[in-house]
Order: sequence, then C-alpha cells, then structure tokens
Amino acid sequence: MAEGMPTLRVCALYPDLMNIYADRGNLLVLESRCEWRGIGFELHASSLGDELDPEGADLYYIGGGQDRDQRLCALDLAEVKRDALHAVAGRGGTILAVCGGYQLLGHSYRLGDETLPGIELVDLVTVRGNGERLIGNAAIELELEPGELRVLAGFENHGGRTHLGPGTKALGRVLAGHGNNGTDGLEGVREGSVVGTYLHGPLLPKNTWFADWLIATALGLPDPLPALNDDLERAAHAEARRASGV
Repeated sequence: MAEGMPTLRVCALYPDLMNIYADRGNLLVLESRCEWRGIGFELHASSLGDELDPEGADLYYIGGGQDRDQRLCALDLAEVKRDALHAVAGRGGTILAVCGGYQLLGHSYRLGDETLPGIELVDLVTVRGNGERLIGNAAIELELEPGELRVLAGFENHGGRTHLGPGTKALGRVLAGHGNNGTDGLEGVREGSVVGTYLHGPLLPKNTWFADWLIATALGLPDPLPALNDDLERAAHAEARRASGV
C-alpha cells in the first residue's frame, strides 16, 4: 500500500455458498484494482451464524447461489445479519448484491408455496415465475452520476421475477436481455450506495469502470481514481456488449 493511501475493507457474505457463475471474480477485480493504485485491500468473510459488524467494512458483498444455499442464507440474513445490514445502509455504507443476494434485499422471495424472508433493505418483492427462466447475455444503461450514461453488460439466469415498489429506483434500463422480470424494462435496484443486480458472469471483470465506482464510493473519495492501463478490460467490456447485441 502506498503511503497516505486508504484501505478498502470488504466483507464477503457466505462466499462458500453464494458463489455461482464465478462471482468470486468480482472480489478479485476489486483487490487487483486497489493494489494497482497503491490502495490497501482487506477481505474477510461472514458465514452462517456469524454476527456482522456494521462498521467492520466499507463494502459488503453478497453473491448468488443455488436454491438450497440461498434458503440457508435467507434465514441467516433475516435472523442474524438483518439489523447490521440496515445499519450499514443507514450510515451510507456500500452494499453490492448479485442475483440470489439481490433477491434477498427485499421483502420476500416467493417460490410456489414457500416464501423466503428478505431483509427489507429496499422495497421489492421477488416471485418464482411459472414460465421459462430468464437467461442470456444482457446489457443495461444506467446513470451513476448526473448526466453520465454508461452501459453495464453481463449474463443473467434467474427464475425469479423481481418487482420494485413505487418510487424505488432501478439500477438501469434494459437495452438487451430480460432484466428484473422480463416485462417492465428495468434491471436491478439502487438505493444510495445499496446496489442489487441480476448481472453476473462475473460482473466486475466485464465492467471495471463499475468496480472503480464501487471502490471510490465505498471509500468516500471525492475525486476519480487514478487511471489504469485498461486496454484488456475495455476489450472485455466490448466483447460483453457484443455478446448482448449492444
């Protein structure tokens, strides 16, 4: 770590259970892009039964998982970690939840006769649809900063249909793919620095500009991060966009 540079503290929730489609790659990208700039990086895990320290990290990450693992994590989130995550959001901390983790940010996830509890961090509900899974390469347009439109590209594969509550802001507008539910043209959710999305594959290697936004936001940096030689990263982003048809 370079002298005078901050340290990004990341807490990965259930990394042994919620890690589908190589979503652990998101953590590797955050680590690499910090190290290349001389920013410190610390990573620790919080698993089933572990109390969560709402002040212990700058960025909290929840990946996606298989149905069985998601059930276990849903109960643990609701019973053990809910209050801490609300405290994180309340102090402006950064939370990134992908696919299965995203579905658990809301009120509930209904699968037929079974309902998994959510942590009610954002106003949304998810229902397992009777139709086909929403699968394929996808791209969305989003505005993280006023007047600056960017494209986020990735891969989605989910049976759940997520519906945002009135006034709840989506992460972006669907350019290609299905998005939250295949009907309303919206994808993900963003409430301040709490972000949920169905895009993975994994997400951040294909969109390193978004990784940089997460780092800067989590650290509360007022200025943009120093530029890196991102020729390979830009090529990966361009290929992800091409795969989605955008």
